[in-house]
Amino acid sequence: MNLIDTLAVESDRRILLVVLDGLGGIPRDKKTELEAAWVPNLNRLAAKSSLGCLVPIDVGVTPGSGPAHLALFGYDPVEYRVGRGVLEALGIGLDIGPDDLCARANFAILDSEGNVKDRRAGRIPTESCAELCERLQKDISRIEDAEVMIRPGKEHRFVVVFRDEGLGDGLTDSDPLHNGRAPLGIEPLRPEAGKSARVANRFIERSAAILAGEKRANYVLLRGLAKKPVIPTLQERFKLKPACVAAYPMYRGLAKLVGMDVLETENTWDSEVAAVRKHFEDYDFFHLHFKETDMAGEDGDFDAKVELIEKFDEEVVPQLTDMGFDVLCITSDHSTPAVLEGHSWHSVPVLVYSRYVRPQARVEEFGERTCARGDLGCLRAQQLMGLLLAHALRLKKFGA
Repeated sequence: MNLIDTLAVESDRRILLVVLDGLGGIPRDKKTELEAAWVPNLNRLAAKSSLGCLVPIDVGVTPGSGPAHLALFGYDPVEYRVGRGVLEALGIGLDIGPDDLCARANFAILDSEGNVKDRRAGRIPTESCAELCERLQKDISRIEDAEVMIRPGKEHRFVVVFRDEGLGDGLTDSDPLHNGRAPLGIEPLRPEAGKSARVANRFIERSAAILAGEKRANYVLLRGLAKKPVIPTLQERFKLKPACVAAYPMYRGLAKLVGMDVLETENTWDSEVAAVRKHFEDYDFFHLHFKETDMAGEDGDFDAKVELIEKFDEEVVPQLTDMGFDVLCITSDHSTPAVLEGHSWHSVPVLVYSRYVRPQARVEEFGERTCARGDLGCLRAQQLMGLLLAHALRLKKFGA
């Protein structure tokens, strides 16, 4: 993508990148969630758009949300590796320094045998998460020489920041990723992370002791322990003035990391769309994120995911098409098929609309198989940003 960086120019043309998190699926009764949904507005838009599919990271690789979004923004997710903890910390507004080791944490429930019964503690309300974080913070202010900061996120998610000189990153997670398994010990992947592993494991032990007997959650799981990397911004790379509208902290954190202004919004789709409309004249690139489709896929609820896609089509798509963006892209960061109850390696559908597209003949629906036959072919997600800039006439010609 260094070539695209050198070709980018300023312009008053506006781009809207809409991400339906986890949109991609695999069939149940011959149709994916998107193919089973009644989406007349998306179908009409698809008939006058360019269609294709995106490989989030590489063929066969199941992506996390962080690297998958980085790819959509035009970054090589293998070169720029960002720990989930950093994204969560930035997303809830913490000021992260060079000595901070950040962890994304889940409240969880262990059974009597010490196995994880529920990795998400039943998606406890955010209010309960805040109460439990306050209990932990009251009793855990330091571990060895490290200051410990504990802050609530949404539902079962929270953030832990360990602050001390000499804390290295390069650590494994304690989350086994599946219910019915025992939590894992955090291990250093390099010698300089030895102290970090020791501090993180001690935090888990002390938290479990404090939460013993608590019905809402009796354990904590840590993931994505990392320090803040240095990443060039979208302004520096593509001469954009970018903004993000997202309700969940991780996506807000990632947006901040690449230089987006994060716009205030409530946790409703209407308020997210309203934020884009309100600031339409203030920015030339918007990232609009919807999380709920991913959650339904992770819960294995095929029908709920279908209903959410239909809601997006009915309530959101008409508003987006009426705003007058020069380029409108609707896609996903990764697939979260309900039949797998988690992220998968499958490609995701992508729709790009502008006045310069080559619409396909006889397109009747927006779905995975239709997009696989689309004129864009199958691209790496990292290539999408160059395509959007081109449709916005924000790339100069290469060579004489």
